Amino acid sequence: MTSPAIKPVDPGSLSLWKKFGPSENTVRGIVIGGITGGIEICITYPTEYVKTQLQLDERSAQPKFKGPIDCAKQTVKSHGVFGLYRGLSVLLYGSIPKSSFRFGTFEFLKGKAVDEKGNLSPSMRLLCGLGAGLSEAVFAVTPMETIKVKFIHDRTLPEPRFKGFAHGIATIVKTEGVGGLYQGLTATMAKQGSNQAIRFFVMETLKDWYRGGDSTMVISKPLVGLMGAVAGAASVYGNTPIDVVKTRMQGLDRKKYKNTFDCALQIWKNEGFRAFYKGTVPRLSRVCLDVAITFMIYDSIMEFLNKHWKKPSN
Repeated sequence: MTSPAIKPVDPGSLSLWKKFGPSENTVRGIVIGGITGGIEICITYPTEYVKTQLQLDERSAQPKFKGPIDCAKQTVKSHGVFGLYRGLSVLLYGSIPKSSFRFGTFEFLKGKAVDEKGNLSPSMRLLCGLGAGLSEAVFAVTPMETIKVKFIHDRTLPEPRFKGFAHGIATIVKTEGVGGLYQGLTATMAKQGSNQAIRFFVMETLKDWYRGGDSTMVISKPLVGLMGAVAGAASVYGNTPIDVVKTRMQGLDRKKYKNTFDCALQIWKNEGFRAFYKGTVPRLSRVCLDVAITFMIYDSIMEFLNKHWKKPSN
């Protein structure tokens, strides 16, 4: 019995793969982004916990928390230092794919949009960042954030329902269906899309300004961190209202809102404009540190690979 002949690869297929398939930088972005996300969230999670608690603490005659410091103190007093890490496992499981989708998508889109000098136009910086944000929102952030908010909110109840990560997810799916993991999708897409559009736009603009258009110039890591902090601050002031609405839509009390728009309307009517900026201080500290660390780690690993991972010669 003769073995079937192996058909040669169609040159046209190879051409299409090179044109539309993932580039080497895209693959690096996926791998390095995942590593970066895991390291970053372990460092910054306590501020994320406090921010979420403040956003869930709706305005009343007797607020539970007086501010971020009081929230942290009450949490440590009631649950110990590790109480500030409630829900970390959820974000840790989600941060790796989230960061992989973010940087992988950005590198992919950037590879298709750069000019002959390797630079992005201002409009392309926004669009590539927007694409990266929407990608991570749909494939990673929405289920991860929904579970995280429910876990943190559950901890505030007199008798918490969730006994652990697996039990918590099983309980959510059993009581609310799979859709219970995708609450606030519209708000999350708006948040992540605007987040990354702002951050990548500011970051790429600052880098281009510093390099004077020379994309091969290496920028020192402290300066990359400073640029990242500026980009993070810009995104906080630009989309915290969206973040507040997203958090409310993913909380355990979301059933009192008809949809994302109704949630925003109720916050405006019942709590006023300032409620849209609840948790800004802890979010500002977390995001600035987050974005600074993320870009420093990402750029460091990317530079190392660019230096030691040489493309094979044809």
